[in-house]
Amino acid sequence: MTGGTGPYGMPWLAVIDMQKVFAEPDSKWFTPRFAETVGPIKTLAAAFGSRVTFTRFIAPDTPEGAWARYYEQWPFALRPPEARIYELVDDFAAFPEDAGPTLDATTFGKWTPELAAAVGAGRRLVLAGVSTDCCVLSTAVAAADAGVEVQVVADACAGMTDVSHRQALDVLALYGPLVRVVTVADVLRSQGTPLTR
Repeated sequence: MTGGTGPYGMPWLAVIDMQKVFAEPDSKWFTPRFAETVGPIKTLAAAFGSRVTFTRFIAPDTPEGAWARYYEQWPFALRPPEARIYELVDDFAAFPEDAGPTLDATTFGKWTPELAAAVGAGRRLVLAGVSTDCCVLSTAVAAADAGVEVQVVADACAGMTDVSHRQALDVLALYGPLVRVVTVADVLRSQGTPLTR
C-alpha cells in the first residue's frame, strides 16, 4: 500500500476487481455492464488521487475447504496471479500513477489488513467496481463491521445482472448508517470536485 494513510475524515477509494476476467464477453465471469463503470471510476480515481487502492481477485495456489468445490465449478479460474485473465483492464493497468500497489486477495471481500491500513484513521471508505452482488458487497459488509463508514457508488458498480445489482444495493442500504448507497455526483460534491463528465 502507499506509505501513508488518509488524515482523519478523508475517505479512501477502493476500486474492486476491474479485471479482464470480468470485462471480456467470452469470459465465464463476464459482467455485462462492466464497460459502463469505466468512465465513472476514472472520474472517481482522478478525484481521489493517491488515496486509491485497486484490488484483484485471484485464485489460491491450492483451494481449501468450500473453495475446493467452488473451483471444481470454475476450473478455468485456477490460474496463477500473473495470468492474463487476472490483469486489470488496460484503462486501469497504470492508473492513477500515484496510487499505491494493487491489492490481491483470494477472497471475495477485499477488507484486508492492507486495505484497513490504507483507510487509516479516516475510517471512511468509498467502493466502486465489480461485482456489486459479490465482491463489492462482501467488502462493504466486512468494512462496516470494522466500524468504517462505507459509501457504495451505485453508478460506478456493476452486477452480474441488473436485477442482482439492484438487489445488492437494496441489501447494502439496510446496513445504514454504516453503509450508504451514493452516486458519483454525491462523492464528488463531498470532495469539493465538480462533476465534469
